[in-house]
Amino acid sequence: MVAEDKNTPTAAHADARRTSVDASAFAPLPDHCNVDTAWWQELWRRHAHITTPLRQRGLECDIEFGLSAYIVRVSLPDDSYLIIGPPQEPSCDRPPGDPRGWIVTRQHPDDQALFEVIYDSAPSADPGAPERPEARHGGSATPLIEAIDHRLAQLGLLSHPVSPAGNPHALPATPTLHAPQAPDVPDTADRAPVYVCGDTMLALTDRLNAAESHADAAALLHQVLDPINGLLERLGEFFEAAGEKAKEAGEDDGFDLSYDLADAAAEIRNLTEVLHVAEDRMRALTPLLPAPRLPSAPARPPSLPLRALPPAQPRNTR
Repeated sequence: MVAEDKNTPTAAHADARRTSVDASAFAPLPDHCNVDTAWWQELWRRHAHITTPLRQRGLECDIEFGLSAYIVRVSLPDDSYLIIGPPQEPSCDRPPGDPRGWIVTRQHPDDQALFEVIYDSAPSADPGAPERPEARHGGSATPLIEAIDHRLAQLGLLSHPVSPAGNPHALPATPTLHAPQAPDVPDTADRAPVYVCGDTMLALTDRLNAAESHADAAALLHQVLDPINGLLERLGEFFEAAGEKAKEAGEDDGFDLSYDLADAAAEIRNLTEVLHVAEDRMRALTPLLPAPRLPSAPARPPSLPLRALPPAQPRNTR
């Protein structure tokens, strides 16, 4: 059971998010009593980097407990379903949503013969067995989603396919950003560091400030919020990789750091879930037309200031 977090969304937040999802192209959230509980919302948050892109494709997702770890169950249009999770045997010792590798299988409740492995990036439990090609991706979500896209497209089961062609999120035609080359050596006291990513993001912010329409601004938001290739997803992958690097030290502090970095990756991806309608809301905005100017009144001569009255003189009394 996942411990409750003071930052976990409340039931009211969940209701608000469910309403916004229903009004968008995303598949709705599950409809059961656990959706409004803090522990389920925490599990959902930790798996948002998996569920968000799938819901964007119109696929309904849920979080369940498998044999020994939490899994994502994805309903498909032909009544079959996907199971996405870490290896169940042996049990996973990693936090929910952050396994060493993912296994994706397709099954059918009424057809036991239908069972296929779509993706498997889990490390091999048999030292002598060759690893699958996906194993190099580990717990990364991007190649997992790409593999699901490819297989479901073959089966004709993608109700909302995502493709670059005809994408309304395409960026407006503007000059290509050229990020400065990163130095090959660490910065020294007499040489300032080059912040390639920061400079690129600053250039994107400048383009947002100069956007001539809300549609252009929405396209720039898409660069950050896209659940597959957006900045937040890439930043989540960066922190995941940093966590793996920390574990290579083989020290307790390295493992503790890796868990902190994994939590950071989940928090960043949660922003994609929370803000997934921001792009559409930006695009729907229309600038207010300036109020019509009324015809000017005939010019009048300026009024003269009132002259001050002299002080009253006291009357002479006899």
